[in-house]
Amino acid sequence: MPDNLALDFIGFPRLAGHALLSLRGPEAAVFAHAQFSSDVTALPLRHWQWSAWLNAKGRTLAVFQLLRVDQEHVLLVLADGDADAIASQLQRFVFRRKVTLEVRTDLVVAGSFTAPEAASGAAIALEGDALELDVGSDALPRTLKIAPMPADSTATDSAFELAWRQSDLRYGVPRLAADQREQWTPQQLGLDRLNGYSVKKGCYPGQEIVARTHFLGKAKRALQLLRVADGVESGAKVQQNGADIGTVASVAGDLALAVLPLEMPEGALSVNSMEAHPVPLLEGLAR
Repeated sequence: MPDNLALDFIGFPRLAGHALLSLRGPEAAVFAHAQFSSDVTALPLRHWQWSAWLNAKGRTLAVFQLLRVDQEHVLLVLADGDADAIASQLQRFVFRRKVTLEVRTDLVVAGSFTAPEAASGAAIALEGDALELDVGSDALPRTLKIAPMPADSTATDSAFELAWRQSDLRYGVPRLAADQREQWTPQQLGLDRLNGYSVKKGCYPGQEIVARTHFLGKAKRALQLLRVADGVESGAKVQQNGADIGTVASVAGDLALAVLPLEMPEGALSVNSMEAHPVPLLEGLAR
């Protein structure tokens, strides 16, 4: 990515909650491949994919977009921040690898509910001076841009941030608060819908659990989008017929992603004693 980028923010509000983590060096892609759930080395240059970092028990620490910017640069887009903590934890695994980790506070992420001008699917476009990503579909067009932080970029738009988070949930992208990290497997979070993990590549943290669940067909829970009452928090229990049957993993206003059994009897759902209504997930965000 060029160092002298300038971003035109007209129509692209800043997503202040997003953070960026760079992995640079001759072994950046190899290191990312060994740590994260997606097949990084198979990703073409200037393309991106969904990925996750798991613990040894196969539980999800973070879900993010992984960009193969060039031969020696991998960039992580962390929608739920914590880049400093993740960088610190990842640093323990660098050892003698030729890779340098850096939290990019000099860069900014901005979004728009419009179709991209040049990016398409997983292909990243260098639009003027900004990296442009296609993070939507015909059902709900969205564009993400990444560029250096303008000197006067201080304002944020909380309404836009909420709308963006809700759109993530509508696509089935889990937005994990701290209390929901290390709770769920990639299958339970529906990362298969996003092509967010590989069961064919070599070893990575949690890979054995992920592969065993995949090949033995042991996944018994999956992600469901619900319309809930305002004020629901992650970790809240989903009930049916007076019994707890699942847990809210992500919340954005009156939308929630809950991990529920694949097979459920008929009956109304509730969260915090208020009715919760299933909503179909949008397709088209797999990369």
